[in-house]
Amino acid sequence: MTPRFDTSLALSALPSIRHGFFGREGGVSVGDNATLNLSQNSGDDPAFVTENRRRALAATGAPDAALIIIRQTHSSTAQTVTSAPVIGTEGDALVTRTPGLALGILTADCTPILLADPTTGIIGAAHAGWKGAASGIASAVVLAMVDLGASLENIVAAIGPTISVANYEVGNNFRADFLAAQPDAAAFFSEAYGNTVHFDLPAYVASQLRGAGVTTIDNLDLCTYARPDRFFSHRYATHQGTGAGRQLAVITLAP
Repeated sequence: MTPRFDTSLALSALPSIRHGFFGREGGVSVGDNATLNLSQNSGDDPAFVTENRRRALAATGAPDAALIIIRQTHSSTAQTVTSAPVIGTEGDALVTRTPGLALGILTADCTPILLADPTTGIIGAAHAGWKGAASGIASAVVLAMVDLGASLENIVAAIGPTISVANYEVGNNFRADFLAAQPDAAAFFSEAYGNTVHFDLPAYVASQLRGAGVTTIDNLDLCTYARPDRFFSHRYATHQGTGAGRQLAVITLAP
């Protein structure tokens, strides 16, 4: 079975790019990881994850690309990679201009960002949970691309499946702590959903990208929590008393 994945219209318009935002369908894993778990840290059989990753790369049209996934730490650290494998590297964003490398981000509610500058062939991928978003991971990945030689005005960004504001209840303490660090973020909190405080993570990430100078931002507007049949959602699984695998956002230069 071919894994199901979503694409960005903006990135799909770039002939030099292959990309995909995968959900949980089309793999071989079982149980809480069923079926397309792409993480080796969710208690899954490593052989299942290897097969799932093979299927994902093949589905994007880059079966021979080397998939780069680093240990994500909810930080603002962006790593530039030039070769594979990458062992022991931590951070929450990757950039490269090297053909044959596929940059991968694992999520299960956090916001995946894929980016490309088609003029220079520089690509990026970032994982933005609320901590990483607050500390500036979206700006960091853009800056890393520019440092590598990307043209800011040509960068195209896409925001993939992530938890929506309607399903991201955070509470008053979260809001107070977040605004203490980022006072300009008040507009991204809402009490329109049952009189509890909710946070609009993808909108905040988009605002950070715009603040970094990116003008083309494609938000797929897909909620992980609202579609547990299609996506892994850590929060949904927690509410159900179960576990959750991780889905993959991946981008590579066309072979």
